[in-house]
Amino acid sequence: MSRRGLLAVCLLLASCKRSPPAAADAGTDAGAQVSVSADAGSLAHATGPGDGGLRASVSPPEDAVAEVHPLAVCDSRGEAPLDAARSYYDGARFDAALSCAAQAAALDPDSAAAHAERGAALAALDREPEAQLAFARALAIDPGDPDALLAAAHLYAVQLPSSRERDELGALYAERGLSQPSTPPELVPALALVAAMAFNDLGQSEQALERSAIVLAREPGNAEAKYEKALALFELCRFREAKAAFTSLLPDKGRAAHAHQHLGLLLEREGRWKQAEEHFAQARALEPEDFPPPPLPSPEEFKAQVTRALADLPEDMHRDLSGVPVATEELPSEDDLLANQPPLSPTILGLFRGPSLHEPCDGTETPCRSVALYRRNLARAVRTPEELREQIRVTLLHEIGHLRGEDDEELAARGLE
Repeated sequence: MSRRGLLAVCLLLASCKRSPPAAADAGTDAGAQVSVSADAGSLAHATGPGDGGLRASVSPPEDAVAEVHPLAVCDSRGEAPLDAARSYYDGARFDAALSCAAQAAALDPDSAAAHAERGAALAALDREPEAQLAFARALAIDPGDPDALLAAAHLYAVQLPSSRERDELGALYAERGLSQPSTPPELVPALALVAAMAFNDLGQSEQALERSAIVLAREPGNAEAKYEKALALFELCRFREAKAAFTSLLPDKGRAAHAHQHLGLLLEREGRWKQAEEHFAQARALEPEDFPPPPLPSPEEFKAQVTRALADLPEDMHRDLSGVPVATEELPSEDDLLANQPPLSPTILGLFRGPSLHEPCDGTETPCRSVALYRRNLARAVRTPEELREQIRVTLLHEIGHLRGEDDEELAARGLE
């Protein structure tokens, strides 16, 4: 199998490694998940998490000597170092691949392929910060290198923990790879799959559905693409199709827990509470870390928590909320979800209805403006009662932002995604 073909297979097999956001299956009224990461995951942060891309200027003590672990000498076995690196990578000997890729990059510092190969080996060894730099250098030399684009897209959208910035960067790399006329056909399914995953994480479900279709047209049995398609259908409120898609994934051990969870969400929307809980229990049994029991308060307790959160708001927010009822509801209605195009996510945590304070009411709704917070979705977005109280507060601030005329991009920039 060719180097590119094997890389595509490796990425497809590794795609289930994607780490979920902290608030799983949760969203605001933009359908986006409520989680804030201190590490934007962009190339500016490639020098290390949390350092903003700036190097520390503090020198170590004079007697401090860093421990050095040099790479082994590349045993190219008569091949050029870059070809040897690819052979070692294909054989899953990633340390040897790294040694030979490093030698290839040293011999030809302007070789995008050498830096991309080095980045792929580093990523396979879970040395992500170094891989970020290697891919950055490869793409600075050749922005259209297909192997670098695919591997970098996979690193940001799949291997690293999910955040908006990482998913956006992963989607950009994957889309660039798909748009390059020189991209080898065998890389197209892998690029489209990574793009689908990134778009689903970003709440851009229509694009995710389109990219999943690209994969399935070439690889009808691809389980990862089937899952991304099912997820996109769910987020687009195409519930009947989503139920069939998730049901087909139940025999897949790698996706059964997620399929059970989403089938529970779908049955819950139908009011079939007992059947929904059976699926939730199956998801918890299969993957207890991903699907812990939600800290679900009673409707009365939830309403009391929302009332306390409202009372703690600053005076200016109290003034803006004057005459704007804040209701507690179980789940968002289909009418509310489909009022927007594309539809809102079924897992939204809250919703602001009506025009902003700076716009007049048109008389079609009574009351003109209102806010809803959803008990079940909020409880599933967190793990503890303390986190639930904080999430209620954050969701209220988000909806008040909409009341004041802020859009989702502005709210995300303020950490209220």
